[in-house]
This record gives sequence, C-alpha cells and structure tokens, in this order.
Amino acid sequence: MKEYIQRSADMMNRRIFLRNSLFALGGTALKGMMSNSVINGEDLPHFASKAKRVIYLFQSGAPSQMELFDYKPKLKEMFGQELPASVRGNQRVTGMTAEQKSFPIAMGDFSFDQYGQSGTWLSNLLPHHRKIVDDICVIKTMHTEAINHDPAITFVQTGSQQAGRPSIGSWLSYGLGSENENLPTFCVLLSRSWSGGQPLYAKLWGNGFLPSSHQGVMFRSGHEPVLYLNDPDGLDRSSRRQMLNHLNALHQSQYHATGDPALMDKIQQYEMAFRMQMSVPETLSVNDEPDHIFDLYGEDARKPGTYAHNCLLARKLIESGVRFVQLYHQGWDMHSSLPYYIKMLTKDTDQPSAGLLLDLKQRGLLDDTLVVWGGEFGRGCYSQGKLAPDKYGRDHHPRCFSLWMAGAGVKKGITIGETDDFSYNIVQDPVHVHDFQATMMHLLGIDHERFTYKFQGRRFRLTDVHGHVVSQVLA
Repeated sequence: MKEYIQRSADMMNRRIFLRNSLFALGGTALKGMMSNSVINGEDLPHFASKAKRVIYLFQSGAPSQMELFDYKPKLKEMFGQELPASVRGNQRVTGMTAEQKSFPIAMGDFSFDQYGQSGTWLSNLLPHHRKIVDDICVIKTMHTEAINHDPAITFVQTGSQQAGRPSIGSWLSYGLGSENENLPTFCVLLSRSWSGGQPLYAKLWGNGFLPSSHQGVMFRSGHEPVLYLNDPDGLDRSSRRQMLNHLNALHQSQYHATGDPALMDKIQQYEMAFRMQMSVPETLSVNDEPDHIFDLYGEDARKPGTYAHNCLLARKLIESGVRFVQLYHQGWDMHSSLPYYIKMLTKDTDQPSAGLLLDLKQRGLLDDTLVVWGGEFGRGCYSQGKLAPDKYGRDHHPRCFSLWMAGAGVKKGITIGETDDFSYNIVQDPVHVHDFQATMMHLLGIDHERFTYKFQGRRFRLTDVHGHVVSQVLA
C-alpha cells in the first residue's frame, strides 16, 4: 500500500511538472515578455488609453457635500426647520438617527461663489481649489447602496461591500503591469487628521483572488517606509543577493514539484523587495525639492505623514513609474461639531490637493495621469443630535455625494448632475459607484465588461455585473 501511494505521488508530480513546464512556466514567460498585455485572451489595453496612471485622493469618513461642492442656499434659509417628510420618504437611515423624532435642517455660515471661466460653484472653505476649478470635473450625483463606513469604503475600492475582492489598484496592476520594475505597481499612503477617523484595513488595497504580487504596498512615514525591507545588522547587500539566489532555486524546485503559483509570487515579491531597498529611499526623499514646490503644496509638505507630504510623494511615485497611488486621508466622519472640524479638514487638504494638480500640470504629467478626489458617501442635510449653528453634526447619506476627477481624458471645468434643494435626492444624471469605476477603467483603455478573472468557476470583474461609462466625463 505504501509503495502504491508513493508511485501515485511520483506520477502526479511528473504530470504536474510536465503540465507546468508546458503551460504555467511558458505562460509566465510569455506574460513577462508581453508586459502583462494579454489577460484571459484579451489584449490590454482594449483601446487607446488617455490615462497611464492614477492618483486617488480618498477622503475617508465621507466629506459633507453641502459645505464643499453642492451649493444649496435654501438650507441656510431653512435652518432649524423640519426636513419635509416627502424629501426623506421611506429611505433608510443609520441606527444613530433612526430613533430621532425630528430632523431639523442644519447649515452653518459658509458662503459659495462661482469661479473660473466655467463658473463652478465652490465653498469659501476651498480657496485653493479656485486655481484648479477649470481643470476639474465635479460629479455631484454620486450614489451608493452602502450606508455604513466599512462596507461603503470597501465598495468604492473593490466593487463589493464584502471583503475578499481585489482593489482597483490590484486590478490595474494585474491588467496593465508596471512602468518601473524597481517599485511596486500599486502604492498606498496613509495620513491622519485631527482624530484619526474611521479605521482603514489592508483589505482596501488587497489583491483578493488575484496573484499576491498585485496587492498594494503601504508606505509608512518615518525612517522605515516599508517594514522589514532593510537588511538586518551584519548582512550586507551581496550576502542578501546570494541568499535570495539560493531561496529562488528552492522555490523553483518546489514549484516544479507542486505547481503552486503562490511560490512564483513569493519569488517576485522577494526580488521586488531587494530592488526596493535602493529605489524606495531615493523616491521618498523630498530633500532635493525646491522651495517653490513646498510653497505650492504648503509647509506641511515638509512633515512626513501629513496629507501635504503624501500628495508630494504621490507625484514623485508616479513620476518614477508607479501605476496607481492610493492616498487615504482620515477624519471626515463628522457626526458632531461639523462647522469646526470641516474647517480643519479643508485646511489640511485644500492647498495640497490643488498643489498636486498644479504640479502635475506644470510638469506635463496631468496629460496622462488621472486624479480623483472623494469619499465613500455623503452627509444628510439634517442635524444629528443637538442643533446649534456651530455645533451640528451630520449622519451618513448614500443617496448623493460629490467627488471630482481631473487629468487624462477628463472634460475640464464641468459639473455633472443635479440634486434637489436639500442635496438629499438626485434629480438629474445619477452616477453610481460602478459607473465611476467603469469610467475610470475606460480612461485607462479598459472595457470594464471584458476585463475579468475566473475564480471558483465564475468570471469576476471590478464592476460585478453593473456599471456604465459616464460619457459626460470624457473629453
């Protein structure tokens, strides 16, 4: 019996070895030679792309659209009055306001005006956005099904409210490959605001069921941007190279025996880490940036870990060939004292966001870089809890919220969609999260319906079975 099991195992190993030699290893080599241009039999990109790379400035916690981009003068006039029941209807609210007996309208002393040749409405909280208003496309009618932070953020980043799907950056890394073999294709930068805000989890930049080499790599502030990247004391670079060569040989041998693709991913990750030891310190250093660049982004750009510093790093990363940079800024979850905290958040983010766009533009990088600014949902126009002119807070609102896009292939200086007088319901040109994802893919030359990955017998895609390209966005 023991001899029979051993013979069966040997036969299985020989079959696996032959199969992988003919198909898996050959496929891996072919994929490498073609720079990830053929996925599931599809040539990528599917058509001429406008954008080569993406910087996504994600404002975690849900910025209130009425104080920033969606001008609603009636709200200020109706301060303290009850939100008409006909506006709210039977729509779902969170458990935090479900027991409220009253829904008084709340709007602080924030003014709006029209700026640029486009005449786009902007809040006085965003003075630096006035410099870029004719370069951005504001979408006021974003909407989602998710009403709580974790599923909503997961939905925007992965196309599903449940964990386990690949993030946008992982999809693009898998489909379009890298423009720089010394840095990850997908990089993540985290910054904090006044209170830290909603927690963020690695699943938001995870690879899901895609090969692990496509997961996002998070860069930390401080002397060690990537944990365990540096060599231990006593181990020099040549010794590390020799160690990796031996480890590579062991993984290759094991791969021939088992056909486990995770082993090839490990080889790629070890090699990337070795190259990053040289490339990361150089790329993430801002010591050589001239003073006029810090003037553009703001003085906080000199302080590692700030939003301004990360915006500057985002430019340096895409300048070095990184395909997708995801910047998360926490702190927008304002259930109380919104007038006070939103001033702090916009002070943190207004100048660096505008500075990034201006910097990309002056370098000629905005022509083929897509920049996105936005959160996971919006805020309701009624007060959560106690109502006072300078103390009100707002609850979650998935029915409509605002974001902006700019750069490669995006129509400049336009506003898409209209909401009602209360910024509560959409009255014209709704844009679903899946529509936004489909449009982003389109700008990168990808047909979102054709770009799939077969897993557990089903073909998955970022937009699931939904999504339409928003033609108004396209230049």
